[in-house]
Amino acid sequence: MTSIHDVRPEAFSYAWDHSTAPAIEVESGDSVLLHARDASDEQIQKGSTARDVAGIDFSHVNPVSGPVFVKGAQPGDALAVELLEMRPGDWGWTALIPGFGLLADEYPEPWLRISQIEPASATVRFSDQVSLPLRPFPGTIGIAPAEPGQHPILPPTRWGGNLDTKHLTEGAILYLPVGVEGALLSLGDTHAAQGDGEVCGTAVESAMDAIVRISVRRDLTITAPQIDLPATTQGTPPGYHVCTGVGPDLIEAARDATRAMIEHLGERYGVEHQEAYALTSVACDLRIHEIVDAPNWVVGSFLPNTIFI
Repeated sequence: MTSIHDVRPEAFSYAWDHSTAPAIEVESGDSVLLHARDASDEQIQKGSTARDVAGIDFSHVNPVSGPVFVKGAQPGDALAVELLEMRPGDWGWTALIPGFGLLADEYPEPWLRISQIEPASATVRFSDQVSLPLRPFPGTIGIAPAEPGQHPILPPTRWGGNLDTKHLTEGAILYLPVGVEGALLSLGDTHAAQGDGEVCGTAVESAMDAIVRISVRRDLTITAPQIDLPATTQGTPPGYHVCTGVGPDLIEAARDATRAMIEHLGERYGVEHQEAYALTSVACDLRIHEIVDAPNWVVGSFLPNTIFI
């Protein structure tokens, strides 16, 4: 029987750095409870106003809980992170932050909306006329980069990070390429609801607890995050495998996601490259997961597993 480990709430960081001492060490296959603070690091409160948005200290945003050292994880391995449970609070916030977002030049003034989260009905009350489905997920989840020094939390990379991928809900499995011994997994920036792209720069931001199961996989060779969305994942069609592309050019990120899917089709199903390329065109969907966390964007290629007979 696997263990469940509790990462202490005060164990969090504002940067990726493989020299950061781990908060906890676990065995491959263990489950971990992480206590994720909201993206503002509690600078936005339930009674906050737009004035508080304008005063956010950006040196203290997107804290990530961890890191978790996974025994046996070595560079070249893949780390499988299964999202077992996400426990949101009863409120969240969405803001227009000056200078941030896809249309930042068109919306220069701060704006704030406090939403009520209702776990019992699995809804988020965004306004008097808008009710959203509650689909909690970690906006930021990743491992320490192989490169030394401190690296900002905000932009996603091949190591994961601020992926802002709304499909990483309970039941999903995220695969990350391991860059350093122990992997050093961290998680934060938890969201109660979000659309693909997160175009204004924020989702329904909310602190929450997350339980994940972490396993070392030596049978997978990946260079960027990949995801399995099983049939049990709430709100998704049955069974997808997702390959991602992460980088500063949206077209190149789409190409990288497509190339990774071609490789996956060859390794998993034995499909030769030309047929696999055609298959990505007739069966796979490209989706923009995140387009605001400069300088890198995230594109996913979705393969429906139900096409195989």
